[in-house]
Amino acid sequence: MVSVIRRAEESDFLSFRRGGTGCRSANLRQAEDTCGVPTYRDEAVVLRTHKLGEADRIVTMLSREHGKIRAVAKGVRRTASKFGSRLEPFMVADIQCYIGRSLDIIQQAESLGSYGSDITADYASYTAASVMVETADKVTDDDGSLQQYLLLVGALRSLSRREHNPSLTLDSYLLRSLSIAGWAPSFVDCAVTGAPGPHSVFVAQMGGVVADEVAPPGSPRLSPETLELLGALLAGQWDVAEAADERSRSQASGIVAAYAQFHLERSLRSIQHVDRSA
Repeated sequence: MVSVIRRAEESDFLSFRRGGTGCRSANLRQAEDTCGVPTYRDEAVVLRTHKLGEADRIVTMLSREHGKIRAVAKGVRRTASKFGSRLEPFMVADIQCYIGRSLDIIQQAESLGSYGSDITADYASYTAASVMVETADKVTDDDGSLQQYLLLVGALRSLSRREHNPSLTLDSYLLRSLSIAGWAPSFVDCAVTGAPGPHSVFVAQMGGVVADEVAPPGSPRLSPETLELLGALLAGQWDVAEAADERSRSQASGIVAAYAQFHLERSLRSIQHVDRSA
């Protein structure tokens, strides 16, 4: 499990650094007190938004250090709003909030990663990003996760830059996100007995590939090429992943979707809209 996460952290789309050395100022990490009202600053990626009243919006964000944040952005639906566009889904921002009774209030938002427009301009990227933010919302609790934050921001940046096929980027993100959450799949050794592989029977409920003697009747068998692709997506080996044929990609995508939805114990509503044709 540790080695899987370490490999993921070393891969290309997980790192997210600002300009210069990437160091963050102390005031970004510490809560402030302005006129007796406690405030805080952090980096956050926007997961979803909801309308509130005539001009406001509730913004759900996954932050670097304050976990999952639900805050009100006042007046952002007006055309004259100074930071409305910085608080759209898939955007990464440096935010300042003051702590409210039920919901926090966003006071300032400065863009750190303007990924939204580039992602929404391409349907395949947009549908993949929609699944990513929904997954991040489901796998993190209010305390959040730094590793999940970094993984999501890196994946959205990769989509916006068209670094890899959107479908491959999504499948890689899902496997790594689940691994960080404690559900790392096995694609070589038996997930039940630990018997050395390779094994070809995949059972999501059992945690990955399993030996024939413990496999439930009728369980699907994966081709060696599909298993190689799944391992490459988990490890971030993009040269191997992008060399895979269409049949292996299609089979791998089905396995990843089934594995993710089983362990999340609920359906991913946005996954049915994913464009796999790119």
